[in-house]
Amino acid sequence: SLPSCLLLSLFISLERRCRARLAAGGAGGAAAAAAVLVPLCSVRGRPALLFTLRSRRLAGPHSGDVSFPGGRRDPADGDAVATALRETREELGVAVAATSVWGQLRTLPDRHGMTVAPVVANLGPLEALTLNPNPDEVEEVFTLPLAHLLREENQGYTHFRTASGYGYTLPVFLNGPHKVWGLTAIITELTLELLLPGRYRTGAVGTDR
Repeated sequence: SLPSCLLLSLFISLERRCRARLAAGGAGGAAAAAAVLVPLCSVRGRPALLFTLRSRRLAGPHSGDVSFPGGRRDPADGDAVATALRETREELGVAVAATSVWGQLRTLPDRHGMTVAPVVANLGPLEALTLNPNPDEVEEVFTLPLAHLLREENQGYTHFRTASGYGYTLPVFLNGPHKVWGLTAIITELTLELLLPGRYRTGAVGTDR
């Protein structure tokens, strides 16, 4: 695996390329019903992704799930970026500057068919932030280093087959504080492919294999 110091330098130097690639993707089209922030950060100099464990106090199917900060679009939100930044402020007590946003990944459906826009932003060193998680929404905040996510032994896939015989595969990230699965794992995979396309390629989501 790549040394953490090299990963951090890549993390910084690839910002321009990632911003250009996200802008070229044209993901800012039709408004999504919800948005999440994909928080890039560094922890003691190691590049990482920040995740939340949704509070079990929450009603609904996502209670207790590993997720990124986010939620449904508010009528007052101008776009997906505004939704993601507002939700992050409400959930974690952190005001992320719009200049920290790199761009938007392609919109994805969650398991209930709601469209979700993942917005990538760099929070910088986690030690410089004061997180104040809302206990009504967030049970725990944790990070996974990119080096951890890139190790093959921490990557898995779950195979599903529907009643009609259609098969599909979803990624899972293992051996951290909590298993990362579902839509959050798909977004994590897309983020790794964005950051390090030569080191990580997304799996065959939605293929019959």
